[in-house]
Amino acid sequence: MIEKKITCIVCPIGCEIFVKGKGEQIQEMDGYQCNRGMDYAKTEFIAPMRIFTSTVKIKYGCNPIIPVRSNQLIPKNKILECMKVIKSVEVKAPIQEGEIVVANILDTGANIITTTGYDCAF
Repeated sequence: MIEKKITCIVCPIGCEIFVKGKGEQIQEMDGYQCNRGMDYAKTEFIAPMRIFTSTVKIKYGCNPIIPVRSNQLIPKNKILECMKVIKSVEVKAPIQEGEIVVANILDTGANIITTTGYDCAF
């Protein structure tokens, strides 16, 4: 059985939630003060998800890199693999905020998009 202490980030209270279980089976959970905290702790225990953020190279831009992020949550255990994919990506200026840089990264259903635009091509 695995025991985890999870600090909830859903609201400012920051409940410390204690979860015991194995795999996808939760045996015990306490410390949450609302259903949103309970749901967050379940997801964090069974299959943690994150928004992926990074930078990619930009050609003809004012800066050598541009910030990017996933447009939805991806499994936490795929973050390092996403970094390997992003490492080889290069975009060209001008580029708009929200443009897709990598579609459906690692078959997660998430797109990697720009978080800002650059229109200062040389």
